[in-house]
Amino acid sequence: MANILVTGGAGFIGTNFTYYWVKQHPADTIVVLDALTYAGNINNLTPLITSNKITFVHGNICDTTLVEQLLEKYNITTIVNFAAESHVDRSIQDPDVFIQSNIIGTHSLLKAAQNMWQEKRNVTDHQFHQVSTDEVYGSLDEGEPSFEETAPYRPSSPYSASKASADHLVKAYNKTFGLKTTISICSNNFGPYQHQEKFIPLCIKNLLQGKKIPIYGDGKNIREWIYVEDHCRGIESILLKGLSGETYNIGSDTHKSNLETVTCIYMALLELHPQPHTQNFIELDTINFKNDDHIYYTKDRPGHDYKYSLDSRKIREQLNFSKTSSFNPRLHETIRWFIEKLKQGS
Repeated sequence: MANILVTGGAGFIGTNFTYYWVKQHPADTIVVLDALTYAGNINNLTPLITSNKITFVHGNICDTTLVEQLLEKYNITTIVNFAAESHVDRSIQDPDVFIQSNIIGTHSLLKAAQNMWQEKRNVTDHQFHQVSTDEVYGSLDEGEPSFEETAPYRPSSPYSASKASADHLVKAYNKTFGLKTTISICSNNFGPYQHQEKFIPLCIKNLLQGKKIPIYGDGKNIREWIYVEDHCRGIESILLKGLSGETYNIGSDTHKSNLETVTCIYMALLELHPQPHTQNFIELDTINFKNDDHIYYTKDRPGHDYKYSLDSRKIREQLNFSKTSSFNPRLHETIRWFIEKLKQGS
């Protein structure tokens, strides 16, 4: 049994992790802390809250006192930190919010953990897990090898710089104070509960509603896509078997350009052939896909990384983890989930 604090648990990946952990480890105590900003939705967790499978606390990770109170009240021995501002475009428009949430917030959690686990209570069996992003490594050029965990950090945006800073703080607390920490660096996630400003949900929604999809530059930027449940399984492997002070890449080896991803979504929608049950849905075969009627190209964003790709041999070989999901079947599941949500007007 474990007592786990999941920060940012009402967001996309945090929600999926919470459901996954409850299913796989029903005897564990789970406390979710979330500030419920625009990207956090308490309705995501309603079934778990009403069935008393988790405890939800509305609060901010920057509130160190609150975090310390939760660690003490629920005898928390594990923190999994999903709480973060994560949209690159927003970080370019308003970097301050990202510095506050991703750097100051992570430091607040580390301070609380170090104080409660080492200074006040001597909790030797503890773990602080930081959820990071492949964007901390920066961009790859065509033909360059995938990033290993030893790759230097070269962030390109305020978002990735704030996540890189948070990772360095986690490593510092491990080195200086002996706090037991792990870090996971993951590729682009997709799946249910993802905010509609993100690329795949935006593509689904726009195609169904007959709106064009905005594509930066020439659309050839490459991303590595992983189904969110595989990411959650990777974090589980690290929590159960990972070594303190270590960083683990969690990738999928599934690489697609943005244009290729749009094509996959369009073809999946044609196969699923959702009926226009509401006035907001259109018949997909009215789109002239060959003439790119469904997209429009926009000016490339500043510092746009060309390619992300992770070398995940370490987690495969040391923790015996491998993904179980293939891209297209999981994309179909994701699209079906979003179709139902769009029909419900949510």
